[in-house]
Amino acid sequence: MTDGLPRQVLAAVDLGSNSFHMLVVRYDHGQLQVIDRLREMVRLAAGLNERGKISNKASERGLESLQRFGQRLRDMHAANVRAVGTNALRKAKNSEEFLEAAELALGHPIEVVSGREEARLVYLGAAHTLPELDGKRLVVDIGGGSTELILGSGFDTHELFSLYMGCVSMTERFFPGGKITAKRWQRARLAAAVELEPIHSPLQSIGWDEAIGTSGTIRGARTVLLEQNLSDGQITKKALKRLEQHMIESGHVDKLDLCGLSVERAPVFPGGIVILQTVLEELQIESMRVARGALREGLIYDMLGRMSDEDARDRSVRALERRYHVDTGQAQRVEQTALALLDQVENEWQLHEPLVRKLLVWAARLHEVGIGIAHSQYHRHGAYLLEHSDVAGFSNREKTLLAILVLTHRRKVRPLTFQTLPKPWTRCLPQLAVLMRLAVLLHRGRSPTVSTPVRLVAGKRRLKMYLPGEWLAAHPLTHADLDNEVNLLDAISYKLEVIED
Repeated sequence: MTDGLPRQVLAAVDLGSNSFHMLVVRYDHGQLQVIDRLREMVRLAAGLNERGKISNKASERGLESLQRFGQRLRDMHAANVRAVGTNALRKAKNSEEFLEAAELALGHPIEVVSGREEARLVYLGAAHTLPELDGKRLVVDIGGGSTELILGSGFDTHELFSLYMGCVSMTERFFPGGKITAKRWQRARLAAAVELEPIHSPLQSIGWDEAIGTSGTIRGARTVLLEQNLSDGQITKKALKRLEQHMIESGHVDKLDLCGLSVERAPVFPGGIVILQTVLEELQIESMRVARGALREGLIYDMLGRMSDEDARDRSVRALERRYHVDTGQAQRVEQTALALLDQVENEWQLHEPLVRKLLVWAARLHEVGIGIAHSQYHRHGAYLLEHSDVAGFSNREKTLLAILVLTHRRKVRPLTFQTLPKPWTRCLPQLAVLMRLAVLLHRGRSPTVSTPVRLVAGKRRLKMYLPGEWLAAHPLTHADLDNEVNLLDAISYKLEVIED
């Protein structure tokens, strides 16, 4: 459990659609102590041009912000820092180009997470900053480009939804130029209600005992309501209705005379309040409390889980094994052999990236997940499932890397498969694919008792594989497969030499 971890200094960076945040904490004896916090309004979502690309100005704002964050994080260990991108980077057509420059500016990798994964992390952060509750919670997070709604109890989630509406996108769509009218407000309310309609029944059928709001828009709304004496700390439909009337009477975001509303938040405040008001009305929420924790705190607790025995990615892999009836005995044999092969070539091939060993384990556990769909081309089915499923704990990039390993563990491999990957994966992933292929091939007989006495000697793109002569003679099918593998690996410029000791 996390309480058994030693003292740690951890950092979370959130590249949100509206603003970038950095949180640095000290974890000690089960408690988080904030030691640094930065927030910069970048408006990445507002910087998406008509072609769906991040504009040069928005990119410059983002990179300058990350350079400042990077100065603070420069001396921190990579395993103690997590940075994630959300809706704007999910949507942007040039997100990979921006991310390459962003990672250089920050000095750490940046993961783009799916909407459901963002929702899971939001709930985790909120739940850790709230008192225990013997019941279910509905947590709502309104970001710049998306809105997350999560039902859960304790630290576990039951339903996760990510909707394509946020304070930036809603304001730009219905309040262009900052003008606020009753007609525009009603149109925005209708659009928000349409977005909520598909999830209304699933949420209501389960129900909840309290509603919780978190992150910038909702915290900003709470502050304004308190300053206007419209609330005692909770957000209600009545208070939001009075706020709506005040904003419509003001007529423009530049004329909003609201104590507690920051100059930075004012331009996107109307869209955020419309979404919040619609959530309360459509889901019949009488009052909503506000939590301190959200995505950044969720990232911190997720990191702590990865450092102990609570990695959400491992739980997801086990769940997929159960769901698709994977032969766990075979998966375990392939895993053990793949790791044994990795140990022999790790230094020569420079496979020291922290994620490398994890990826090899997950690929071994899930290489046959596609058989649950059909045996023919099952490696393709498995890769498709992993690439297109929401797998808790995994970033989009991690899912892609895992899917490619599952895809390339057998049959022919196209060299182009690896060429579009970011560094260092253009080098690392083909090497892992070679190890996976050999581990699977050596266990084709699926025998629980047969050992595979393999010795590998690696060169840059060369592999010498030493096997006892009597072992090959006793396994003629494997011998034939290895002969064929020599030709298959040659297609991706790896030279395999099988030698009998």
